[in-house]
Order: sequence, then C-alpha cells, then structure tokens
Amino acid sequence: MFGFLKGKSGQNGRKEKVVVIGIDGVPCSLLRRFIEEGLMPNLAKLAAKGTLSDMTASIPEVSSTSWTTFMTGVNPGRHGIYGFMELQKDTYQWRFPNSSDIKSSTLWDIAGRHNKKSIVLNVPSTYPAKPLNGILTAGFVALDLKKATYPDSAYQYLAGMGYKMDVDTKKAQESLSALADDIEQTFIIRKNAILHFLDNHEWDLFIGVITETDRLHHYLWAALEDPQHPQHNFFIDFYRKLDVFIGEAYEKTGDDVPFIILSDHGSTAIKQEIYLNAWLRGKGYLKFMKDNPQSLEDIDGESTIFALDPSRFYIHMKGKYPRGRVAPSGYENLRQRLKEDLMSLTVDGEKVIKTVFFREELYSGDHYDEAPDVVALSHNGYDLKGSISKIQITGRSFLTGGHTRGDAVFYINRKIQATDINIVDVGPTVMSFLKIRDDYFDGVSLMKNL
Repeated sequence: MFGFLKGKSGQNGRKEKVVVIGIDGVPCSLLRRFIEEGLMPNLAKLAAKGTLSDMTASIPEVSSTSWTTFMTGVNPGRHGIYGFMELQKDTYQWRFPNSSDIKSSTLWDIAGRHNKKSIVLNVPSTYPAKPLNGILTAGFVALDLKKATYPDSAYQYLAGMGYKMDVDTKKAQESLSALADDIEQTFIIRKNAILHFLDNHEWDLFIGVITETDRLHHYLWAALEDPQHPQHNFFIDFYRKLDVFIGEAYEKTGDDVPFIILSDHGSTAIKQEIYLNAWLRGKGYLKFMKDNPQSLEDIDGESTIFALDPSRFYIHMKGKYPRGRVAPSGYENLRQRLKEDLMSLTVDGEKVIKTVFFREELYSGDHYDEAPDVVALSHNGYDLKGSISKIQITGRSFLTGGHTRGDAVFYINRKIQATDINIVDVGPTVMSFLKIRDDYFDGVSLMKNL
C-alpha cells in the first residue's frame, strides 16, 4: 500500500504546506459573476477572506505551455514547451511533447530535493509519470493510466475506483447531452480522487487539477450564453458542484494552510475559427506540393512561413528545415512584413489580431532556438488554428468556447496587494510557502513578506 498514509497525528506535524487547486480554462470574470449571482457561496466566503484576482497566462495561451510555466516557474525558453505539437528536428513530422521534454525542474522535483512530499493529480503535460517523492497521476494528454501514475500503489487505487483520465470529447459528435453526462461523471471521479488523496495521505505540496471545466467551456460555452439552450442548466449546475468541491477541499485543509486556486487561461465565446495556414497560403507565404495537404510533410520548398497551433509562426529557414529557403539576410524583413499583414487581418470588418510578438520579446533560455519566430494574440472571440487541410480562412467546428490569455484565475486565502499577476509567478509563490527560496525562477513570489 502507499508508503505515506496520513498518521493519526495529522500531516506528520509539518507546518510548511500548500494546496493548489487547478480549474482548467476558468475565467475570473465568470467566477465573479457567479459569486454575485449567489451560485458559488463557498468561493464567495473564500474571496472575502483572501484575494481573488485575474491573471495572465503564458504566450501562447495553451494548456501545455501555461501549466508547464506554472509547474516550473520559468518561461518556455527554459522549460521548452511551446505547444501541444512540434516538429521533429530536421523533419516535417509531427511530434507531441511529453514530460520528458520538460527541460526545467518542476515544483515537486524541487520540493523532493528538500525532503518534502508532493501529491500531484491531473496536471497536464506530466505524462508519462516520472518517479517523485510522493504520488503523481498525469493529466491530459495521458494515454495509459498505469504509465500515467506513480507509484504502482496509487495506480491500483485509481484503477480500482474507475478513474478517468479525461472526458471523451468524441461524444460531442454523438450529442451534447451525452457529452454533458461524460463531463459530469468524469468530474465526480476526479473530485473524489482529489479529496481522497488530500485527506488520507501525507503531503507538503498538494496539487489537484479539474480538467472538466475546460471541456465544458470548449463544447458548451453557447449553453452558458443562451438560457434556452438544452444544456444551460447543466452548465450552471456544474459550477454549483464545482463550488461544493472547492468548499470540501478547503474544509480538509483549513485557514492555516495556504490555499491557491488558479486556471491556466481564460475562456470566451468563439466568433470564428481562423485557419492561419490557409491565410498564409492566400498571402503567398506558404505553398504545398499537393492540392489537399495532410501535414507539413507536403510543404513546398518555395514556402517562407508556416504556422503551428495555436498561433505560432515559423520562418522556413534554410539549414533549419529540410526544404527551407529563407536566408538569414531575409529573416527580419520577412518577420516585419508578416507582422504588418497579421495586424491588417480582418473578418467581417473586425480586426482579428490584437498583438504580434517577435520571439525575443517573449522568450529566453537554453531552448530559445526552438521558439516560434512570431506569435500572434487574437482579439477575444477569434480562435487561431494551425490546421493544414483547411482551405477557407474562417470556419466553425463543434467548439463554441476558446482561450483568452487574460482573465485567468488566481486566488489565495491571504490578503495580498499584487497586481499584474502572471502564471509564471505562481510556482515561486508556492515554493515560498514551503520555505524554499531559489533564484532559479523567472517568476517572483507574490508573498513578499515570506
């Protein structure tokens, strides 16, 4: 059985502890709305005794990058995760980064080096599970529960309770009702697992993430906005149940233990999906060797720029890519022209792009060379996509909710005065509660007096 079940005397008499509850994709503005409407009384009480603030996510504002920034406290130029999908070096073949691609120490790595125990449940980009001083079961994208979980005793417990690693989003193609049922069932199992480990095992650092909020927003955001939508009541009731879970988790820890809630990005309604590679083709930046390309392996050597999800642009450099053609002398002018074209991109008379960044404005570190050359942030409602097969620049899918970089959530059961909170600051804040100080981080602790 587990090597560190909680003893009768409580959490082993240790004082330095911290709890982090992740609520994937939740916008702070929505929590404030539901607090005002009386839908989340537990969170309302917590907000009154602590600090509930909006927060900015990573760039790009995608879960793999943002959660990795949280769990390392450094920028992608150091931790090496820029998105869910990359190209294999010297090829045009897709690869999906996993835990072995994270180049920086995680919070639980650092805690373990200080003889502190961690329980880490459902954090994205942690698959396959690596050994640690504690327990870990990975979040999406996780393919096999056994490989996702350390140690084996934790796997045995989770398998025995019918643990689900993620919602089956394919059910959205069956019916939204079927998807809602799966969101509900997955959430029940997830919260039961989190509450079990929170209450029954020793830990100094506890991190548990709810993913079902993100799935709810992506597929059922329209239900929030339309009271006549068949799943409108389900959406509202889900947040009532989330509030109950937050209250239960807090009750198991108490006022003395630092209690943090955060999301990795905000969410908003999608007006249009924008297919960046179709746009690049239309502007003459990108060409393929066949009429119906299926991957970047079909890229033509005349191409100068291509895009990867969600908003990353790569200059097709000679020597870096097998059929690259752009010489170093043409790099800066090409980036500047791309920026100007992006800033002039409109749909139905509305500007799509809010800001365009060059890589040096965002990233630094040993893995800077792997960074996208240009990253675009859209105005809310425009969901930037890196699809290869799309012909039209705009379109819609099953998704009704998309990401925002702003309006992410940060909560702590302490009164603080911090402003302009970024997710890179949360990791150092967590470590400061464990009395672990390290100049290693890019972020800064929000608890200046610790």
